[in-house]
Amino acid sequence: MKFDELSNKVLGCAIEVHRELGPGLLESTYEQCLAYELSRTKIPFKVQVELPVEYKEIRLDCGYRIDVLADDRLIVELKSVNQLMPIHEAQILTYMKLAGVKVGLLINFNVTILTKGVRRFVL
Repeated sequence: MKFDELSNKVLGCAIEVHRELGPGLLESTYEQCLAYELSRTKIPFKVQVELPVEYKEIRLDCGYRIDVLADDRLIVELKSVNQLMPIHEAQILTYMKLAGVKVGLLINFNVTILTKGVRRFVL
């Protein structure tokens, strides 16, 4: 599956969740519903993937987690906030770097039209 095809399918699943639920719920709700939609479309994924930090010669398990990792090559970070902030962008970029994943989607479900709450990042 090419990346554009993968990202489009994941985004389609997110749009379906938003269409059904609308804005205003917790991130965890959107995450579980997105997982349901991804499984229905047969996209391989993992939720709440542990993300250790490698610092010099030590490995730190600090509790960081990737919300959704689709096909081991697309990080999907979910938010339900009034407005995406630069710290949210920094977070996904750092997660991408730590995980060695080159592409990520930052999706804010707390918007009236989901496509206005989506940002794509490439390292």
